[in-house]
Amino acid sequence: MALTRIEQLCIDKGMKMTEQRRVIARVLSKATDHPDVEEVYERASALDKRISIATVYRTVRLFDEAGIIERHDFGNGRSRYEELTEDHHDHLINVKTDDVIEFSNPEIEALQQAIAREYGLRLVGHRLELYGVPLDGCQPTDPDKKDEG
Repeated sequence: MALTRIEQLCIDKGMKMTEQRRVIARVLSKATDHPDVEEVYERASALDKRISIATVYRTVRLFDEAGIIERHDFGNGRSRYEELTEDHHDHLINVKTDDVIEFSNPEIEALQQAIAREYGLRLVGHRLELYGVPLDGCQPTDPDKKDEG
């Protein structure tokens, strides 16, 4: 089986890769959402019954401290995780469902740069999290689809 990006990063950083760490790395690499530790545990233990919740907590903390995954606190008391990538994106969180939508917007990026310059700074990083609730009577829209009507 080919190594996931997380597995390769762990190896590159000299981490000992036990089979349980490999399973947890694969779960995190395949996640399309932002799972919390308990969700990672459920997915990992479905693949290897020997994995304990304590092992998942330790491994996720290790990966986070090594800069391999990123921890997010979206305000609901649970830390959630995603693979750290070079592709920048921001987050829109539905506070009713805890769904997280990743998005990129060049206008927002340019505005942030302009604000930093206005205050005499060069922006070297940022994190943008927007929190919302569904509009009454409206279905969520996919910004990649054009309105056909």
